[in-house]
Order: sequence, then structure tokens, then C-alpha cells
Amino acid sequence: MVVPAKRLAVAKTRLRPVTAGDAAAHAGLVLALLADTVAAAVACPVVDAVLVVTDDPDAAAEVSRLGARIVTDEPDSGLNPALEHGARAAGGPAVAALSSDLPALRPAELAAALTAAAAAPRCFVADAHGTGTTLLTAVGTGLRPSFGTGSAAAHRAGGAVPLTGAWPGLVQDVDTEADLRAALRLGTGARTSALTVHLGAAP
Repeated sequence: MVVPAKRLAVAKTRLRPVTAGDAAAHAGLVLALLADTVAAAVACPVVDAVLVVTDDPDAAAEVSRLGARIVTDEPDSGLNPALEHGARAAGGPAVAALSSDLPALRPAELAAALTAAAAAPRCFVADAHGTGTTLLTAVGTGLRPSFGTGSAAAHRAGGAVPLTGAWPGLVQDVDTEADLRAALRLGTGARTSALTVHLGAAP
């Protein structure tokens, strides 16, 4: 499982209103989202290893404590090259890319989606809005990620099979304050829950 993590200071700019422009609080929120996502992936029974592609020292230290392996972002050319680099570092016949902003993710949900993904060489899970992608899998073939604006359509056009199921935490990524509140209603991991209470961002 490959999880990309931008430098905290430049990630999730649309969440800045939640922290009222406080740079340290913003970085803390981004780190909390990442930590809860990685914790769920590490706890997933069908995930052999979690690799986080990042050059941010704070992110690297946090996810290392959770049991993830760090891969430096050697391409330093954006999200998709980082994921390709992480997939190469992972090796093995099966690899998946997971968004770093899924604080309500449950290990059982991820396991169910990965089990369903065995049905085709490449599969993806669209986000709650239906336009983005939260999970992309590849078995016996290249990952070929197309994350970014309109990624669900891009992955479908590239031959990946869309998957749907009862996994609300897997589809609820967090890009905006409204997304964060939706995730909180589902029930987020410990880091995000504690921090958002402190920030006053109740559901």
C-alpha cells in the first residue's frame, strides 16, 4: 500500500479556514489526517506493508511510529510520479495507492475493497463526490495512477474497474471543511478527533 504525503506546509490548502490561518495548526491537522489514514492501513489484515512517499520530516517520523516504511520522493515531480516511485519501491505482484486524507477509514473497509479488487487487474474506488479517487489497485500490471482533477473518469478511461461497496470511510476524503465535518460524522481516528475538538471543528 503506497500513501503519498506532501510537505505539510503546502498540503490541503482548502482546509486553511479550519485553522484560521495558523500555519502550525494547519500542519497539525494535515498530519492528523495522514496519521489516521496510515494507522487504518497498517491495521488492515490484507495489507502486507504500508509505504509512505514523503520528504516531510514530521510526516515521516509520525508514520514510522505507526509502522509504515518511508520512501523519499526522489522524482519530486508531483503526486503521480511519487506514486509510481512508491509502487516500484514496493515491488511484488500487487500494489495499491491510497489517499492520505481518509481519517474515517476502517481497516475492515479497506480489506473489503482490496478483496473486491481481486476481480480485475486494475480497480479504483471513487471518492464521495464521484469525481476523485481514494484507492487504486493493480495486480500483475502497472499501477498507472492518474490522480488529480477528474481522476475517477481518468482511471476508468485507462481501463481500471470502478468498485463500490459499504465502505463510507474509504470514500470520504477530506479536501474542504465540509468534507472534514462529513468525516467527523462517520467517526474519525484518534488523532483527527482529538485535534478537531481542540480546533472547534465539531461535526
